[in-house]
Amino acid sequence: MPPVLPSGILDLPWWGYLAATLAMTHVTIAGVTIYLHRHQAHRALDLGPVPSHFFRFWLWLTTGMITREWAAIHRKHHAKCETPDDPHSPQVLGLNRVLWGGVFLYVKESHNPETLERYGHGTPDDWLERRLYTPLHKAGIVIMLGIDLALFGAIPGAVIWAVQMAWIPFWAAGVINGVGHCWGYRSFACRDASTNILPWGILIGGEELHNNHHAYATSAKLSNKWYEFDIGWTYIRLLEMLGQARVKKIAPRARFGRLRPNADLDTLQAVLTHRYDVLARYLKSAREAAAEEIRRLRVDGRQGRTVKRLLREGGGESPSRAEAQPLLDRSECLAKLVAMRAELEALWARSTATHEQLVQQLQDWIRRAEQSGIRQLEEFSLRLRSYAV
Repeated sequence: MPPVLPSGILDLPWWGYLAATLAMTHVTIAGVTIYLHRHQAHRALDLGPVPSHFFRFWLWLTTGMITREWAAIHRKHHAKCETPDDPHSPQVLGLNRVLWGGVFLYVKESHNPETLERYGHGTPDDWLERRLYTPLHKAGIVIMLGIDLALFGAIPGAVIWAVQMAWIPFWAAGVINGVGHCWGYRSFACRDASTNILPWGILIGGEELHNNHHAYATSAKLSNKWYEFDIGWTYIRLLEMLGQARVKKIAPRARFGRLRPNADLDTLQAVLTHRYDVLARYLKSAREAAAEEIRRLRVDGRQGRTVKRLLREGGGESPSRAEAQPLLDRSECLAKLVAMRAELEALWARSTATHEQLVQQLQDWIRRAEQSGIRQLEEFSLRLRSYAV
């Protein structure tokens, strides 16, 4: 007769075990996005002592991650995004390596003392962190195994624990860091390859809205469009109502006012504030104009895709530039679209220019857009003069 495996305190139907697993992993996701990501890594909000320590304790039980390591690695990712120094860029390392091995990339970078020293500042350094959470960071997951076995029994408890241990390595280290830099839609034209995987940020706590986050990294709210939903922001608002959170910053929403006859200092401030939105709207107009010109020239699809890729990347030296150059030489329209994209982005990169010089450059850019003979640029220049802070 086979041995009878011990049952747990809770005797649940199969769907009860599933619900318990989803509930516990969702608390872990909330801890990562609210505590580690928005609170610790980016300082987008302050957390009260109760939720702050609860999340730190829960993540110790369910992930074994150290706050300082996580914050440092994530900050380095933003500082070095899509370069060889990025700890986990699928654009550099390949999607498969990040998606399926993101946790190993995290562990490798956590052993880099330079990363921790440069990017790990401001994280907890109290008695509990020094004596428990950091030196005994693996003890929590062993304790969690014991809790799961006691609550759910041998087989269900072991399965639930295994899912808990794989949840963050796969969804956060793999899907967000991998798929979130390869597939999806982009609301903002930031310089990296970040994407919004889905407009409904529920399964991964709102982190699905990854492009929004990279555009405004210090925003406590990751949703931006009316149709986007960030469940992590919902939890933050609830904590705020309970007096256990204080939001420090959220992303600015693009606002439009009256059409100004000429760009002035207010226009410049609005363009700089909403620069990613400005560039995204320019790219939408430029792609439409480029598509019309490509059809007129009757070039093959590969050349057309190269021009569109060059518009997305910018006008610098790159393989796309070399490949598209013969077509740019043939078409003044395409060459102008690429050049003006680079000039528009340069407006917010000129840190040494005075406000008066930047206003003059913006006015000059708008004047040339209106005289370009390209309908989409003319319409875009009108919208540009309508931006408001």
